[in-house]
Amino acid sequence: MTIRTAFAALALLLASAGAEAQSLHLNEIYCRDPYIVVDQKNECYYLVRSSSSDVFDIEGNAIGGVEIYTSRDLEMWEGPHKVLSVPADNWITGTVWAPEMHYYKGRYYIFATLNTTLTWKDANDGRSPYRFRGTQIFKSKSPFGPFEAFDKVPCTPMDQMCLDGTLWVEDGQPYMVYCHEWVEVYDGEMVVVKLKKDLSGPDGNPLRLFCASAAPWASKTEGKVDFITDAPFLYKTRTGKLLMIWSSFSDSGYTVGIAESVTGKVTGPWKQQEKPLYSKDGGHAMIFRSLDGRLMLSLHSPNGGGLERAHFIEIEDMGDTLRVK
Repeated sequence: MTIRTAFAALALLLASAGAEAQSLHLNEIYCRDPYIVVDQKNECYYLVRSSSSDVFDIEGNAIGGVEIYTSRDLEMWEGPHKVLSVPADNWITGTVWAPEMHYYKGRYYIFATLNTTLTWKDANDGRSPYRFRGTQIFKSKSPFGPFEAFDKVPCTPMDQMCLDGTLWVEDGQPYMVYCHEWVEVYDGEMVVVKLKKDLSGPDGNPLRLFCASAAPWASKTEGKVDFITDAPFLYKTRTGKLLMIWSSFSDSGYTVGIAESVTGKVTGPWKQQEKPLYSKDGGHAMIFRSLDGRLMLSLHSPNGGGLERAHFIEIEDMGDTLRVK
């Protein structure tokens, strides 16, 4: 299929779905936690983001969703196209954070962090009560959906506040790496759990990999005692070293750091690299290779104020680490 044919097919798909596709520059699209899928066959990109809530449950609470934009050049984007609406009978139906889309064994999977206002435990020290929050997996034959849930509950533990699940496949075994929320544990944790081969759920007990305070560049949140973990994403370098980029706060704002597995395995142990990859108030990053072969970092910046936008920054694989070019 040619590029023109692929985009013509997409336009028909959007029209049939009743979507009002727009042509927008990247700077015009509000986006936190931008995730990029590269479609080599059709020579295009998909930008995955949380969708605005236009569906409500019987109590009037917003039901979250996911949408995508598509582009040929990473600058001009067509969309949005809604690909996932959280089922109304799902255990968690609230807002969606940080959706990722992965292609695995002939299907597409969305890893989405779902939120609710339901309290499952009161904090002991007068802090905000703990809310149900977790990563759930949805599947589809197409990146344009519709995506369906395996089950009505998250893959992360229901008695913990968890978020930002990502997929990693090692020696044919799928894993999910995710964050145990700093809101609950103060020093945010990075965790891995083995998944069933069809990604339908966990297949074992979670293993803590490291805490946020282990990074020499990480700082406590302003006026608090907490260290934050966000946004794990794994990458194997040209020399076979397994790295994890992840986000927290440093003295310069939202920051992307690098951890490396001592054994080359996802189960670690992991050690933190001294210098962060990006420290200019931008984060929740992932890595992709552009259609012309460049290694790219996708992140949002700035980190707040309703001004968040996706940025794509060329990086270099140094074998032992990564650096911005």
